[in-house]
Amino acid sequence: MSSRTDPPELPSWRDVPVTLGSDGRYHAKVTVGRRADGRLDRRHRSGKTEAEVRRKLRELLREVEAGRKPRVGRVPTVEQWFAVWLTDIAPRGATALARRTLDDYWSRCRNWIFPYLGAIRLDALEPEDLDRLYAAMYAAGSSEGHVLKTHAVIRRGLEIALRRGRVARNVAKLIDPPGAPRVARESLTREEIAAILKVAARRRSGARWALGLAIGTRQGETLGLRWADVDLDAGTVTIQWQLQRLTWRHGCDDPYACAARPRRHRPHGLHRPDCPPDCARHAATCPQRTGGGLVFTRPKGWRRRPRPRVVALPGSLVQMLREHRARQAAERLAAGSWWQDYDLVFCQPNGRPIDPRADYGEWQDILREAGVPPARVHVMRHSTATTLLDLGVDISIVQEVLGHADIRTTRGYLDVGVEMTRRAAASWDRLLSGSVTDLVTERRRRRST
Repeated sequence: MSSRTDPPELPSWRDVPVTLGSDGRYHAKVTVGRRADGRLDRRHRSGKTEAEVRRKLRELLREVEAGRKPRVGRVPTVEQWFAVWLTDIAPRGATALARRTLDDYWSRCRNWIFPYLGAIRLDALEPEDLDRLYAAMYAAGSSEGHVLKTHAVIRRGLEIALRRGRVARNVAKLIDPPGAPRVARESLTREEIAAILKVAARRRSGARWALGLAIGTRQGETLGLRWADVDLDAGTVTIQWQLQRLTWRHGCDDPYACAARPRRHRPHGLHRPDCPPDCARHAATCPQRTGGGLVFTRPKGWRRRPRPRVVALPGSLVQMLREHRARQAAERLAAGSWWQDYDLVFCQPNGRPIDPRADYGEWQDILREAGVPPARVHVMRHSTATTLLDLGVDISIVQEVLGHADIRTTRGYLDVGVEMTRRAAASWDRLLSGSVTDLVTERRRRRST
């Protein structure tokens, strides 16, 4: 005789009775165990057809057998769940998303995911719903890369829901992800690097560009580098901070009313829709705005690194940094009380951080003066990786220099150029020529005997 605490045996999904209700829908009830208070845990499934109900029963019982019993209660919609995920889950923990990544995820949700999928119950989401969303994005002119990134957001959000028992499957994994053509990363040639360094050496910030090309730091990591993290005697730098421009957020209690305030005092001829209650586009005008502007944050992959990222500097760069520090000390004396001490290696003449936009503008000026086609600041990082590989540096060392948590990311930055393949071909020539020479020598020895 079974006790009140013993869990009942799970039936087969084929044996559960399915009945047609007065509402024209098919219904089934099944016992999947006991609740915390000892009562039987009965679950209800319904659908337009008996086959649909059987499918839901099969999925439910498989989840229960695997130890992932779905939670009791009202299932949230896609919009409700993604809002909970991005607000309460994603910003925290060991795998917390960076602030700019969160802003990007919210933007994709507001612009695409919520309007097309938001009203669907999370457990009712089907692969075809995603197909319709991506078709609408393509029809609106979105690039394949943009659609692929949106798919990645959906897949991640549903994966968290699956882990927490909110859904029985991740439908984003049931479809082929949108295709994005692999774009070859741009890289500077050695001649272009030499021309850039020659032009940069005549500028106040010459050491900044030499550092970026020598060790491949990201723009924010270079602009956020502090003297406390530079050891010129040991010839090393420790990458612990980066400088980023973040979007502002409302600090008031009613973002809707706050966003409407500047509109009333700025008449225009174009009709614009009202701002949603969670409006973030006009947070810059909020009198109590918060969290935006130039901000020092931890660099990418900081939480996943077992130790701080320490990179050795070339001797010539160490000397450039010594000279740069001496000039900065003179600027500090000249600025007097106007100097604002952030302990930055690269800063404005008054000590304040350099705006990434101004940094980008100077980079374009250097490229123009050096006769190099326009390129992103990030091209220096890729060029560093390509140059180090071309010099024969092991890829694991390149990974450490660039600060990648996964070596596959490093491989994505590296170009196997024609010169590298020529060296490989020459190696085979040496091997084959050696083998042929040994064979001829052996034949001659046999003939002589």
